Amino acid sequence: MMLHGYLDSLLEGARLTLGVALSALLLALLLGLLGAHAKLARAPWLRRIAAIYTTVIRGVPDLVLMLLIFYGGQLAINAAAPLLGFDGYIDIDPFAAGVATLGFIFGAYLTETFRGALLAIPGGQAEAAHAYGMSLWQVQRRIVWPQMLRLALPGLTNNWLVLVKSTALVSVIGLNDMMHKAGQAAGATREPFTFYVAVGVLYLLITSASVVLLRLLEKRFTLGFKALAL
Repeated sequence: MMLHGYLDSLLEGARLTLGVALSALLLALLLGLLGAHAKLARAPWLRRIAAIYTTVIRGVPDLVLMLLIFYGGQLAINAAAPLLGFDGYIDIDPFAAGVATLGFIFGAYLTETFRGALLAIPGGQAEAAHAYGMSLWQVQRRIVWPQMLRLALPGLTNNWLVLVKSTALVSVIGLNDMMHKAGQAAGATREPFTFYVAVGVLYLLITSASVVLLRLLEKRFTLGFKALAL
């Protein structure tokens, strides 16, 4: 029997792993976009906050942040709960903790990715759009963000692949992802090599499919630009 009957369990864990990665990516995209604009803002206090965020997050190991947010956050919430009128112990959901941690971590990396992409866009384009009567939201949505995404796609692709692999860390806080399920199967069968190789293959399939899809997206965004360049 394939993988001693644990294949379905690993696939279930893989779905949870992918859910964590996609949810964390959405949070990271939001934080990266806000952080990039904050770093380029005229207000010095916004630039300082963004600089502190990227410096601290990129300087602390992912595993340390995961444990700090899960255990430290749980202590902080339970300390504050009585002040808000809540009785009893509050558990932080491992899925939410994993998503929040990975989102905050990769939001810092995407901040720099998006900042570099924004700096590569000629400033005259936004000025011309304002001269035509476009609002700030219209300028961002129609002029700035589409070009930013095209320029940021290579860096975004790399960060997504690293994010997917970093989801293996959520197993340390008790989430039943495929690493956690592989550990359970390895303990029950005493064949750790078999199950960790299987997990490696699943991660490879996810990242390989991601590369194909992101390359198609990159071609879609650069098609007109390349034609214009020729």
